[in-house]
This record gives sequence, structure tokens and C-alpha cells, in this order.
Amino acid sequence: MKMFQKFKEPRTLLVLVIVLAACGFGGLAILSQVSANPAFCVSCHNMQPEYDSYAQGNLLAKQHADAGVTCHDCHEPTLLQQMNEGWLFVTGNYEDPMPKYGYTNEQCLSCHTFEGIKQATARYGKENPHDPVHLADNENPQNCADCHSMHHPQSAKKCTACHPVSWKLDSSWEK
Repeated sequence: MKMFQKFKEPRTLLVLVIVLAACGFGGLAILSQVSANPAFCVSCHNMQPEYDSYAQGNLLAKQHADAGVTCHDCHEPTLLQQMNEGWLFVTGNYEDPMPKYGYTNEQCLSCHTFEGIKQATARYGKENPHDPVHLADNENPQNCADCHSMHHPQSAKKCTACHPVSWKLDSSWEK
């Protein structure tokens, strides 16, 4: 019991608080660096297929990986979200497979530009799939995620519903 009496001294208590805070912040800094590696995400999450699409394959996620984009560049979890995900994993109370999350155009446009996308896809077929009729110039613009999927095969069915043309699509698209 004498050991705990030392903690009643303000100086000892202050040193203890500083040491604990330094350890906590140091641990968070290390975790932040380690968790920036996409392979780390797979260590806890039930997301091996998503990681595989990022690390290898022909989906949009692989193109982003080749450009040096990491999971946290698009998925920006807060500390509270990360703690919640950790808790769900430890308790086994998570969805499997993981739910598919939608993204806004603003998220995509934080790196891409409409004009750059339009120019890059100008030779994809008889019509440019990124023509302004689908984008911000339209009063009802489509969401990038309506056609593009990061970790799952993309579907040309949405396009062909209005455009019965032969698109030059790679094997990452379901036809």
C-alpha cells in the first residue's frame, strides 16, 4: 500500500500522466504508420478479396495501387471508426462479406478531374463514356461509382441500357 501513497504526490502523478500520454501518442503514431500499409488492413479485416484486387488483378483497385494510392487515401477512417472495427473483429460481430460502400464524385475528384477523365477515355468507343451528359455539366450527374467499382467487377449493363454500342472494355468488366 505504501507504493500507491507515492502517487498522491502531485509531482509523481504528473510524471505518470506524462509517461502514459507519451506512450499512448507514440503507440498511435506507430499504429498510424503501420496501418497505412494495405497489407495491414487484411490482418484484421475479412477483406482478402478486396486486398487481392488491390495487389493483383485487373480491377480499378490495382490501377490505383500501381499509382501508389493506399487504402487510407480513399478510406479515411477516424480513430473512433478504427476502434469500432477492431472491437467488431475481436468479438466476431462483423458482416461477411463486407458491405460494399458507395463513394461520392467529390471523393473521386479529390484526385481526378472531369476534363482529365474525358480526355483519357476519348477513344473508348463510338461515344465517350465520360461525355458531359453524364458528368457535372448535366443537371442530374451520374456518380462515378454508378459505373466504376474498386474491388468488384464493373458492369457494362448500366451503360448498355441506354447505349447499345460496342465498348472497348477490358476483362475487369462484366458484359
